[in-house]
Amino acid sequence: MLKFKIAKEGDILLIQELAHTIWHSHYPGIISVEQIEYMLDLMYSANCINKEITDGHKWVLLLLKDQPVGFLSYNFESENRKVKLNKLYILSSFHGHGYGQQSLNYVKTHAKDLHALILYLTVNKQNKKAIDAYLKAGFYIDKDIITNIGHGYIMDDYIMAFNLN
Repeated sequence: MLKFKIAKEGDILLIQELAHTIWHSHYPGIISVEQIEYMLDLMYSANCINKEITDGHKWVLLLLKDQPVGFLSYNFESENRKVKLNKLYILSSFHGHGYGQQSLNYVKTHAKDLHALILYLTVNKQNKKAIDAYLKAGFYIDKDIITNIGHGYIMDDYIMAFNLN
């Protein structure tokens, strides 16, 4: 059974190592290696993760027999009663065992505890495996979004949502 551990500042290096491994095994063919490196630097710097933890984002390590196998992060948007699932990544060798669904259920439970109405996320339009997993979990495609993230890179994503009520 998967265990969930709230990450602290001391877990940042582990999160960075997991992100590097997971992104480099999953995203080639979806985005360029150069964009992977740029996005890892942008979103997984120690300062960025620490600021998010300080600002109330929940970073959670996914543990199997105390071995880290992935992580997730989410935050509550009180003004619109939504929870945004910012990250959900699992090492590829642990795919296909239901850990993604367990992780989504964990976030759904916490979102309901916060009285959120919607759980939503963004996913690259070319990330078919993830899109299929989210559809299977009851999410729907809400809209498309293209975001300029700098240095000539864009994120071409779907916003997917799950109604919690």
